[in-house]
Amino acid sequence: MHENLSRSLTIALQRSHACAERALTLTAFFAGDAIAQPNQNALQPAGAQAAHIARLWNLTLVVCGVVFAGVLLATVVSLARRRRGDARTPPDAGSADAPELRTRRFVIGATGLSVVLLVGLVVADVLTDRALSRLPVDNAVHIEVTGEQWWWQAAYAPDGGNAGFVTANELHVPIGRPVIVSLKAGDVIHSFWVPNLHGKKDMLPGVDSTIEFRADHEGIYRGQCAEYCGAEHALMAMLVVAQTPDSYAAWLKQQSAPAVSAGDALALRGRQVFLQSSCAGCHTIRGTSAQGTLAPDLTHLMSRQTIASGVLANTQANLLAWIRDPQALKPGTTMPSVPLAADDLRAVVAWLGTLQ
Repeated sequence: MHENLSRSLTIALQRSHACAERALTLTAFFAGDAIAQPNQNALQPAGAQAAHIARLWNLTLVVCGVVFAGVLLATVVSLARRRRGDARTPPDAGSADAPELRTRRFVIGATGLSVVLLVGLVVADVLTDRALSRLPVDNAVHIEVTGEQWWWQAAYAPDGGNAGFVTANELHVPIGRPVIVSLKAGDVIHSFWVPNLHGKKDMLPGVDSTIEFRADHEGIYRGQCAEYCGAEHALMAMLVVAQTPDSYAAWLKQQSAPAVSAGDALALRGRQVFLQSSCAGCHTIRGTSAQGTLAPDLTHLMSRQTIASGVLANTQANLLAWIRDPQALKPGTTMPSVPLAADDLRAVVAWLGTLQ
């Protein structure tokens, strides 16, 4: 019995230590980058679609606020005008013989006003839905986004003479140009949500859907899976980078190119270790023999701002910690801990650091 209790306490302490270490790591990351955190705010629309939704929200808030204030006012007036008495005061049944016409008119008027306001909100909702569906989509950017546990795969269609390519967890779009996102779910139900640009759209396994939006302002906007999809649902984020057309064209050209060959000896060794390990069976790096499809495409890994779907800033130190023990940072992730020697791990990170 004492042995079982001791073992249980040891396991509990180990789990507590692991959780504390993970919390400190994530806290340090978010605290250190607090100023640079991307915008995720439905009340600050950065595109036409989000602006329609924000206006509907503001109207709904005003109407509901006025109704709530009216109900509170009526309650206060009723309490202030109530007749006071005690246990010996006989009940007042006078209203049964002489109906209170003034009160009846007030209730009928308030009911009629409520109906008018509700119908008005329904009409506003229908008009907003029509406005959302009327976004011009000529010369649109086409992206296929697949939700996985717990990351996002983004496949760009050929555009502007550039070949199509696949990236992960970070979308780039040109401002002023419509974007059509084809949505798929690779495992369970997910939900695509970038509140600064549009509302939520569910992603159902076996059911393809689309969402269209247009970014009108430069910036970096945070997206999030909005449908509970498992243990690390809260750590399934993405970034949408809205750029000028020229910047977007340069990014498109860079991303469609294969990986650049490593230069120094350490990076060359890391490339060899990567390609000979299980890493190459899960990840794709265009221009190499790594053609795995189970995990994010790493061809231009270091051009992204975060790793692990927004869990960590994309630095070589964080990359090393992620490869060494991903379960400590994102428990339940399908990425296994790769048993690499310390020197081999540093070499792999050095090579990955060249994938710009």
